[in-house]
Amino acid sequence: MLVCLSPNGQSRYDGKDAPTHLLVATAKGVTLLERGPHDDWRTVSTSLETTHATTLTTLPGRAGVFAGTHGDGVFFSADGLGGWEPRNEGLRLLDVYSLTAVARDGGITLYAGTQPAALFRSRDLGKSWEELPAIRQVPGTEQWTFPAPPRIAHTKMLAINPRDPNHILAAIEQGALLKTLDAGASWRELDSYSRADDRAYRDIHNVMFLPSRPETVFMTTGVGLYKSVDGGETWDRLTGEEFRLAYPDHICLSPDERTLFMSGARLHPGHWMGEHVADTTIVRSRDGGKSWDIEPKGFSVVPRANIEAMSVAAYPGGYTVFVGDTEGTVFASEDGGDNWSRITDQLAPVSKGNHADALRGERRRPAHATA
Repeated sequence: MLVCLSPNGQSRYDGKDAPTHLLVATAKGVTLLERGPHDDWRTVSTSLETTHATTLTTLPGRAGVFAGTHGDGVFFSADGLGGWEPRNEGLRLLDVYSLTAVARDGGITLYAGTQPAALFRSRDLGKSWEELPAIRQVPGTEQWTFPAPPRIAHTKMLAINPRDPNHILAAIEQGALLKTLDAGASWRELDSYSRADDRAYRDIHNVMFLPSRPETVFMTTGVGLYKSVDGGETWDRLTGEEFRLAYPDHICLSPDERTLFMSGARLHPGHWMGEHVADTTIVRSRDGGKSWDIEPKGFSVVPRANIEAMSVAAYPGGYTVFVGDTEGTVFASEDGGDNWSRITDQLAPVSKGNHADALRGERRRPAHATA
């Protein structure tokens, strides 16, 4: 079973057996890890070494992996083990933040979210792309921005309703949570969560449908975790800036939907450039976000690291949670988050934009002037 781990890509994988291969998106390409006979993991190869890989997705019902990059567009591998080729025809913006694939009408539709914030679609496995301009035509786009230079908003992630492939939620960082019911032909903003006194303006990070009841949606933002039971029309705020993770980011669910995992930082990125500390961790809730286990066993990262990716691999009899951080460390848990093990600490940074540079006190790379 092949599983991917990337900042803004697919986060749920289902297979017949426990994962044997892990594909990790890093600031220096895509690294493949393989599990050995004694449950140890080893690095097999790294591809696309000159790119900053940001997002990975497999294809529903068939082999193949797509990788999005900062500034170099999209690449495709027939098996995820190598042989990557660019697939960028029609993709006028090559700074790709998010990718997702969905089965529709007997085929597969791919979506790519970019910086500047836009959305592209492919119906031929990335051989050609078309822009969906309606996402840039909703009211309020003039307020879309980003705190760090070059202060340009991006389409950070995409969530597709598991029961309706035409129902998509798009997270614009920063600026909006958008909803379409017609596969991107038209959009409207869901904004009832937003408050005038929020520290960050509509800073959407991740959105997740509850598979068994897609009308229930979880959303992380720069000011906390939210839950909606009516598809995003109204929201309850479950955590605030007093919570251990004042800056939550990634979320995922156990296959039985009883356990919610969330990662993030105690400090928001505005502190990272000066303090070089994120104070990151992963927390767990077994009651839908009402209460949390705060200190996971065996999970210890250096203060300057931040968790930038999380995914779940589900298989008969169990599941594995993977997380990766800006120091190039990957952790895994196979017992529901009771215990964690470090499976590698030798990778290039797993990093959205320049987060790893900011935490290390390094200058922003001009070719990837994003955050």
